[in-house]
Amino acid sequence: MGAAVRTVVFAMALSTCNGSLLDLSGVHQVKGTWMGSTTLPCTYVPSEGFTEQTLRWSVERDDSTATVFRRDDSGDHVLLSRFRDRVSVPKHSPGNASLLIENLEIPDSGHYTCQVVWRSKNNSLITKEVTTMVKIVKVAATKPVVRASQPGLTFLAGASTSLTCVASGSPPISYRWFRGAPGGTALLLSSQAELAWDSLQPSDTGEYYCEAENRVGAGAAQRSDAVELTVRGSPATQRPSPGSGRSSSPPATPPGPAAQPAPTEPVYEVAFHSTADVTRVETDVEVPAKCLLMETNSKTKASNDTFTMRDNGHNSICTKKNPEYENLVTAMESEYEIERI
Repeated sequence: MGAAVRTVVFAMALSTCNGSLLDLSGVHQVKGTWMGSTTLPCTYVPSEGFTEQTLRWSVERDDSTATVFRRDDSGDHVLLSRFRDRVSVPKHSPGNASLLIENLEIPDSGHYTCQVVWRSKNNSLITKEVTTMVKIVKVAATKPVVRASQPGLTFLAGASTSLTCVASGSPPISYRWFRGAPGGTALLLSSQAELAWDSLQPSDTGEYYCEAENRVGAGAAQRSDAVELTVRGSPATQRPSPGSGRSSSPPATPPGPAAQPAPTEPVYEVAFHSTADVTRVETDVEVPAKCLLMETNSKTKASNDTFTMRDNGHNSICTKKNPEYENLVTAMESEYEIERI
C-alpha cells in the first residue's frame, strides 16, 4: 500500500510540473483603436517532450462563439470571413501564439479565447486556454509632434531637409502644414504629413507648425508647437550686367580732346569817382589782376607811367595815375565797395 501511495504522489507531482511549464500567459483586457491594430498576447514556455498539436482563437459576442483562427498539422486557417486578411499568428516562434488583428472595426469587440493543445511523448493531450476581453474605441487625434529629418533646425542655404507631423488616434488622420505663429496669421503650405525642401533659401527662415485631425468626435484639429527654422548664407547671385554694378572709383574719361571750360558771361567792373567819366571794361575771361582803365583827364598835365600785366594770354593795360588821382580813388573806395561779378 505504501508503494501505491508513492506512485500516486509521483504522478500528481509530474502532472503539476508539466502543468506549470505549459501554462498560457495573457492579459484580461485590451483596448483597441478603431481602424488601428492590436495584439492579443498568448504565450507559454516550450517544454521538452511536449509538442503543440493545435492552436485555436475564438471570439464570443452576443452569446455566440465562432472560431477566428486555427493552426494544426495542415497549416493556418482563418475560419471567420470578416477577419480574413486581418489576423495572423507568428510562425516559427515556439511559445508565441499571440493574435494580431489589423484594421480594427467596432464589431471586433468581444471576448477572445486562446486555446492550445499539446501532445506528450506517450500521446497524452494537455489543453490550456486564456481569455481576453477586447474593446474597440474611436480615439481622436492627439496633439502632433514635429520630427526633423536631421538634428537641429539651422541649415546653410542650398541644403535639403524635411519636417514630419506625427499624431496618434483613429485613422485616417489628415495633416496640414502652416508657416507662422500658432494662433496668429499663418500661411497654409501643405496637406501632407511631410513638409520638404530641396534647396533651402534664407527666405525660408521662420516659424512652422502642423495640425492633425480625424473624424472622431467634433473633428477638432490638434495643433503642434511651433518650430523655428533658420537658414544662413545667401543664394548665389548672378554677375551684374554691364553698367549695373557699383564702383568706388570715378568712371574713366573716354579718350579725346581735353574738355573746354564752359563759356562764362562777360564780367563788368565799375569804378566811381566824382569828376572823371565812368568807363566799362569788358573781358572775355576773368583775369586775376583787376585793371581799371580810366580815361585821363585832358586837363591833367602830370605824366602817367604805363605798364603791361600778362595773365592767361590776355594783355591788359593799366594806367598809373598821379598822386592827386590816387587820393581821389582811395576816398572813393572807402565809401563804395568794389565788387567783382
